[in-house]
Amino acid sequence: MLHQFTITKPFWELFPDVQVAVITVRGIDNHDHGQVPANLLREANDQVEDLIPYEPISKNPFIHEWREAFSKFKTKKGARFAVENLLKRAKKGNPVPSIDPIVDLYNVISLKYGFPVGCLDEDKIVGDMQLTVAEGGEPFTAIGEDDNEPALAGEVIYRDEAKVTSRCWAWRDSQISEATEDSTNFLMYVECLKPEWREDHKRVLKELTDSIQQYLGGDIETQIVTIEQPSITFK
Repeated sequence: MLHQFTITKPFWELFPDVQVAVITVRGIDNHDHGQVPANLLREANDQVEDLIPYEPISKNPFIHEWREAFSKFKTKKGARFAVENLLKRAKKGNPVPSIDPIVDLYNVISLKYGFPVGCLDEDKIVGDMQLTVAEGGEPFTAIGEDDNEPALAGEVIYRDEAKVTSRCWAWRDSQISEATEDSTNFLMYVECLKPEWREDHKRVLKELTDSIQQYLGGDIETQIVTIEQPSITFK
């Protein structure tokens, strides 16, 4: 069955220059059989100081740009872009731990380059996907939580036809569509906030998909969504 991934007009009115890479990964075994070398994540944690050398963290240019972006829409108090907390904990000497193979591989990318990577279990997605602006009240239950925490009116969200899959852009993910070690098919997205970051974005996408292919195999497809091409089809 074919599905659409669409970025809607209300989002483009806020962020016309954003581009989002949508990656589908299918047919992998995501249980940890030692196929991802442990040193990849360890070295990525150790390199964080090079990526964000300045204190406070907001003085680092790309952190500042993401915080500026988050100031343009309604957010839950304390919400930051998806990578900031990873970088903070690693810099403070609390390394990001191994979780499962595909999460480890995309956390390596985020720690090394600062690009956020979202990842859902594709088989848990209901219908089409959107990156959009919430009307308010759309249901959401965060990973590790039991209570519904509906989206705020004006909040940037990812959603499928049944629920919010990520709140505050991709700050927190839904428990219902969570990718786990038992997942075999994944929908991933990697966001590029600024046009001047696009060459880095391209390199990051190649490194991410090459590493997934090298260590986990599977069928991988990457498509780019922009204001000129706001919708793509995935199976």
